[in-house]
Amino acid sequence: MSKQKVMKSYDDLVFSDDFMFGKVMEDKELCREVLECLLQQPVGELTELQTQREFRFTSDGKPIRLDVYNEDSDGRIYDAEMENLNHKTVEQHQLPRRSRFYQGAIDIDFMNKKFSYKLLPESRVIFICTFDPFGHGLSKYTFRERCDENSELCLDDGTEKVFYNCKYEGEDIPDGIRNLYAFVGIGRASDELTEKLNSAVAKARRNEVWRAQYMKEWVVIQDAREEGYLERDTVKISEMLRSGKTAEEIADFCGYPIEQVKEVEKELLISTE
Repeated sequence: MSKQKVMKSYDDLVFSDDFMFGKVMEDKELCREVLECLLQQPVGELTELQTQREFRFTSDGKPIRLDVYNEDSDGRIYDAEMENLNHKTVEQHQLPRRSRFYQGAIDIDFMNKKFSYKLLPESRVIFICTFDPFGHGLSKYTFRERCDENSELCLDDGTEKVFYNCKYEGEDIPDGIRNLYAFVGIGRASDELTEKLNSAVAKARRNEVWRAQYMKEWVVIQDAREEGYLERDTVKISEMLRSGKTAEEIADFCGYPIEQVKEVEKELLISTE
């Protein structure tokens, strides 16, 4: 039977929520400061910043959405993704495969602009995780292409994937990263950057246009979920009807509304005539 997910109040959204993360990171300077804090190195002026950047490579293909897509004045590309478990297991998030998928999308988009592969820019796919993404207790996990036979030999293809573990509580990381982790995890603002982020979240909560957009997006997502649930329910009911169960037995045992079961039964009869 379909389940309704409870909507989080707009006033309760925090930086680690996807919608709020995207809105706060629309501020180019603030976004640049967050990237510099995480990467611990200078980032050029952001010349292009898009939240919920959508790639669609075919007219009927599934779109790919990146949380925060950035390009700096040096031509480097950064994709920053906020990751919460949201009642899923770490494995269900498929972060390694998703990082590969996102990296590929960035490269294909660049090539579709008729640029040569020789000009492919340096790019980083960044996951800011509210959980330990690999379970090894590290503060972050950085992946680059290296040779198996000689670990000193780097492919140097200009790509990097970095997964940040905001659950990390060790003392062996820069203060800025530790403070940012605490802000992502528990909302504690304790330095200049996190105070700015905290103020940006408070300002976003007062933005009535964004509030309405959040409500609209929720309805669209929930409608899509309901369509999926209804389709799965229909398949399950059909299977039980074919196995010889009566509509009343299915409704009693599974908790489906009897009207829903009878409607599936009716469609099943029509399709077999």
